[in-house]
Amino acid sequence: MKRLFLITLLLPSLLLAQYSIKGTFSPAKDYNFALLYKVNPTISDYVTNAAIGEDGSFEFKLDSTNTKGTYRLVYAVPQEDYNFDIIYNGKEDIELTFNSETGVEFTKSIENKLLTSYTNSMSMVTQSIGNYFSQESKDTKALKAIFKTQRETQENFEKAAKGTRVLSFIKANKPYVPENIEDVETYINNLKDHYFDYVDFNNPILQSSNFLEERILNYVFGMSSETKDEVENYKENIDVVYGHMKTAPKEVQRILLFDLWQQMADLRQESVSNYISENYLMDIAVALNDQQLLQSLILYKNLSKGTVAPNFDIEIKEKDKLITKKLTDLKGAENYIIVFWSSTCSHCLDEVPQLQKFVNTFEKNKVKVVAIGLEDEPYGWKNLTYDYPEFIHVYGEGKWDNKIGDAYGVSSTPTYFILDKDKKIVAKPLDFEVLKEFFEPKEEVKEQ
Repeated sequence: MKRLFLITLLLPSLLLAQYSIKGTFSPAKDYNFALLYKVNPTISDYVTNAAIGEDGSFEFKLDSTNTKGTYRLVYAVPQEDYNFDIIYNGKEDIELTFNSETGVEFTKSIENKLLTSYTNSMSMVTQSIGNYFSQESKDTKALKAIFKTQRETQENFEKAAKGTRVLSFIKANKPYVPENIEDVETYINNLKDHYFDYVDFNNPILQSSNFLEERILNYVFGMSSETKDEVENYKENIDVVYGHMKTAPKEVQRILLFDLWQQMADLRQESVSNYISENYLMDIAVALNDQQLLQSLILYKNLSKGTVAPNFDIEIKEKDKLITKKLTDLKGAENYIIVFWSSTCSHCLDEVPQLQKFVNTFEKNKVKVVAIGLEDEPYGWKNLTYDYPEFIHVYGEGKWDNKIGDAYGVSSTPTYFILDKDKKIVAKPLDFEVLKEFFEPKEEVKEQ
């Protein structure tokens, strides 16, 4: 009975037995908080948070409800840019240090240290291969020795990682190793052809990490072709990527392709972003009945450079009468500037007068401004419009629920679009200074 009583007392503590993830950020003054998420194939679940102390230290307590897997530590916003992954096997405490320049270093954790050691070891071998080819060495014995080291290093780490979660990452990273001596061109072509040989897009461990995303991005942006321009090269690489992931669940495809789409959109590679959506991502959105994604892709395409700007009604006074026209009915100007602004926006009240002054430097009617005021009520906006008589003013009732603003994907003010005489979008300046640069004459490069 006494033993049974002791077991009963100890059982709750055994069930709640804790491991921890703790570490130190430096410089400490740059960090305030840390968030921990459990990464799953299609979503990351919030786990807990911790304050970062004045000395940069933090600690997460993990109990039996925190199952083994990949956890993501977020240390700043935006969260998608400031994070790193941690492998947790449910059997050990994890300790680390983090510096924004040098990255994360694990000081305690068998699996995380093993993965770091593997990555560093293989990087050294890869560097040796690069040095050999860059020096145009003819010592084939040396090259054979490097490849032998690469092959043995991979095998040894796979043996060391047997029975761990890290094994999936080590196997997926297995490089192409030639059986015979190859010249640099052949070797590079084979690296590209065999890049995904060991990557299993259906592996839930890989899906529950940033591995697949990083692998895809490295391929799309890192594998170039001298015979194709940048855009065509991107498209060809994207086709290869999809060919390897097409058997993965649609939800996983959606996440990976949308990340790639977003990267291209951020780089303003509109034709490539639209290529991804038109050839792959829209079909996936339809299959998943993801209406929000589908609408976002369509909106982006409709606002891409070269497309006719979304049409809307404009009231214009002609012969002392107000008549309604469409944007496409406007004539006479070489360019049209559409600016979404608001009478309650401080940035707008600073930039719109500058826009007026800038446009007035051009010949009459060379550049015409269509100013759409996104407002909750018209009175303040109406009074301000008298300060800009050269502009064509449109009242955007409902502010953020305005149909014109929605058609142009406006989420902040001021937002600018530049159209040509046919109302095709030719530029989407991020701010007023970038807008001015569009109209400034390009300086010719003088011959030396």
